[in-house]
Amino acid sequence: MSTPKPTWRRSIEVEGLHHGGAPIPQASLVGSLLMSSGINGMDREGKIPGDAATQVALIFDNIAALVEAAGGTLGDIAKCTFFVRDRSIRELIDEHWVAAFPDPASRPARHTLVQQLSAAQHLQCELVANLEHLERHDR
Repeated sequence: MSTPKPTWRRSIEVEGLHHGGAPIPQASLVGSLLMSSGINGMDREGKIPGDAATQVALIFDNIAALVEAAGGTLGDIAKCTFFVRDRSIRELIDEHWVAAFPDPASRPARHTLVQQLSAAQHLQCELVANLEHLERHDR
């Protein structure tokens, strides 16, 4: 017996990004709510570089690509949660954060947690975005 495909939920994928073969989408768009899975500092060849600075830059590229794949922009992000192996990575995140969200009066909420990650990862991110404006115009 097959489960009917919900019309209110759509998996979002970005070419080249993956979860190591696990059956997990990069994100799920439920109505106007975009919820990501873990976003890694992975390049589009599926490799995670060894240094934290490159991983942080790639995470911000992947965040933008993911939101854009759902039809949105960085301006639609409501909250990001970063999971870091070491708190010192926050300084690297801050540099990209200010570049991505330059208006201090209009930035997403953010939380950074120290977390045990796989050996290759210095950090990971999850995000929540509101794409309500698409419901009025594009859907």
